[in-house]
Amino acid sequence: MTNATTTLTGERADLLETLAAHRYFLRHTVQGLTDEQARQRTTVSELTLGGLLKHVAAQEAAWVRFVLEGPSSMPGPDDAEQMAKWAEEFRMGPDETLEAILARYEEVARRTDDLVRTLPDLDASHPLPEAPWFPKGAVRSARRVFVHIVAETAQHAGHADILRESLDGQKTMG
Repeated sequence: MTNATTTLTGERADLLETLAAHRYFLRHTVQGLTDEQARQRTTVSELTLGGLLKHVAAQEAAWVRFVLEGPSSMPGPDDAEQMAKWAEEFRMGPDETLEAILARYEEVARRTDDLVRTLPDLDASHPLPEAPWFPKGAVRSARRVFVHIVAETAQHAGHADILRESLDGQKTMG
């Protein structure tokens, strides 16, 4: 990662503002919860609020590694150990705390925000690794990765809102 400070363009400022808004909504869904509540399943799915936060933080960190290191940083579907690790991202373990998960998410967010601010070229691109969920021969620019992080954060903030409302009736908005 570069240490050079660059002036934010409208695009970079927009990315940071949008990320901040969706991160706020996601974090807001766990406000006032105990660790036990954050581990609780409230729908038929395996999703929990603590698990969703872990997943979003882990995926954001993985995409930042991709921007910095390229496709070698992303495991393929034939890497059983990494696929098991990915599945575990969705679970808040008995020894994990919501406070620690939120602290990790803050750390990841700071690193991403720093990269959005300082990356010399948002057009810098890498090929995606071969996987059934990526189009064959696809390439992703840093810009597209940051937009993907925004989309994933927003999508999971919506999931978290449903889980929280199912838990105790609390709504993020309204």
